[in-house]
Amino acid sequence: MTPSSPVRETPVLSPGPDSVEEAGLPTGAVAQTLGVSPTTVRSWERRYGIGPAHREAGHHRRWSPRDIAVLETMCHLTARGVPPAEAARAALAGRDAEDRDAPASGREPAPAAEHPGAGASGGRALRVGTVRPECRGLARAAVRLDAAETVRILRESIAALGVIEAWTEVMMPALRAAGRKWAVDGEQYVEVEHLLSWHVSSVLREAAIAALPATSTRPVLLAAGPGEQHTLPLEATAAALTERAIPFRMLGGAVPPRALLDAVHRIGPGVVMIWSQDHRTADRELARQVAAATWGPRGSRTGSLVVTAGPGWVRQGPPPGTFCPRTLQAAVDLLEGAARKPGHPVPR
Repeated sequence: MTPSSPVRETPVLSPGPDSVEEAGLPTGAVAQTLGVSPTTVRSWERRYGIGPAHREAGHHRRWSPRDIAVLETMCHLTARGVPPAEAARAALAGRDAEDRDAPASGREPAPAAEHPGAGASGGRALRVGTVRPECRGLARAAVRLDAAETVRILRESIAALGVIEAWTEVMMPALRAAGRKWAVDGEQYVEVEHLLSWHVSSVLREAAIAALPATSTRPVLLAAGPGEQHTLPLEATAAALTERAIPFRMLGGAVPPRALLDAVHRIGPGVVMIWSQDHRTADRELARQVAAATWGPRGSRTGSLVVTAGPGWVRQGPPPGTFCPRTLQAAVDLLEGAARKPGHPVPR
């Protein structure tokens, strides 16, 4: 998704004291601050002319605040999927425009058009395969630990694609790539996976509570199985339900059996979704008890449809009387259909 209007880039390194303005910063310091390798900066300078506007023969390169602003624009554009050569032309064009406008007193350079998505950065790349450009940009931002860019891509992906497609085509491939990198390289990539997961969770929760519907529809009850701590898929489900104006109650991770059963009786949900990432947290007996739970006056007692979601249920199959969708799309469709029904009569 390409924004309809350009967004001005704000330099990470704001102009400092006069001494910094005059002396500038070395390449290593600039690269570290912007989250790219010095080798990448030097390569861009050699190939595309992205470098200090003024140099002195026999001296190391020194980057002025204006030079740094150009380089940061280059970083932002490549992080959003723009090919380096095109990004360099746009960044330099912005600097040239600033030079032309200089007599008009201190106006900032004209912003370059932005594009979402990118490949990952340098040797720390996350291999996301053939994916949408937004996913490549998300992976690259996570590797750079660029929180602002990560949140921007996540929010714009949800706004442009909807929760289900954003989860399936943008968030999940990036999360899986970070998990694979962590598994292979150990602690080196824990910070990337943690930052990405935290912001995915934050943006999904933001979407889920943005407009909680107040309807007469019976709510969907969302819970992770006993001992299950992985809740991102539940949060994606909640956000997708909000998008469809379906009310929900989120109990989160590691819900004990007694607590879940109590919640079922107190809320009277139209459908209960129990998430399990691992087969050890897929409690078949609990699912059976939830499916058998009923409430209401004698002769018109009702119960909940039970959805057992997640890879933890796949090995042993869904318990009798429950449904086990394999995708977020299928799960949300099922939850919506069940929630909008008046109830599930249970003969007693």
